[in-house]
Amino acid sequence: MPSLRSLPMRGTLLNTATVLAGALLGLALAGVLPTAWKEVALTGLGLVNLVMGMRMALRSKNLLIMAGSIALGGILGAALGISPGLEAFADWVRGVVGGGGRFNEGLLTTSILFCVGPMVILGCLEDGLEGKIEILSMKSLLDGIAAIFFAAALGAGVVVTALVVLVFQGALTLCARPLRPLAQNEDALAELSGVGGALLLAIGFGLAGIKAIPTETYLPALVLAPAMVMVGQRFRRANSTKD
Repeated sequence: MPSLRSLPMRGTLLNTATVLAGALLGLALAGVLPTAWKEVALTGLGLVNLVMGMRMALRSKNLLIMAGSIALGGILGAALGISPGLEAFADWVRGVVGGGGRFNEGLLTTSILFCVGPMVILGCLEDGLEGKIEILSMKSLLDGIAAIFFAAALGAGVVVTALVVLVFQGALTLCARPLRPLAQNEDALAELSGVGGALLLAIGFGLAGIKAIPTETYLPALVLAPAMVMVGQRFRRANSTKD
């Protein structure tokens, strides 16, 4: 009988389980907690996101790349209609599984929050390449706790986020070998972290009631930032070879 250590994607399965458990617990508490308490908790999570986002954003080593990738990513996201597309998807999911209130906000906010950041990339690659889940274990604990409060305040959409985590992180884990160069490129990871931090700041502004920003529109920036770094590195190597 195979051991748990040999189970494929066990880090992602653990993360999915903690998000699901936290969301279900949050839904159970939703009917007990006063609305004012839930709003206070949501604002608090927004402030925590602002702190986390700032720390991640400061890891960027090249503000020009971060600014360029966010600007171009936003334009690309708007051209592709990412925000209305995800809203339509959330509406469809709500129609299938049921749910009301802030279902869409809960699904989209927590899906981006739980799937953005270097812990996701490094954790999935570590799981896929080495079978280690230390990073994803820590992420699972943090996500599970956050899911309790998000589900209590935003509703059943957070439960569906568990499926998003399973699909997204599972795909990253299964594609670990082609993505190995990214995990070994500190400069690319720094810019990925910087852009991820900017997106967390945007989520934090919305949760704290400061300003609502369509964070999903800027998701292409997460691909553009490391791509710009790696293209620049190849260009410099090519020039140094000519010299």
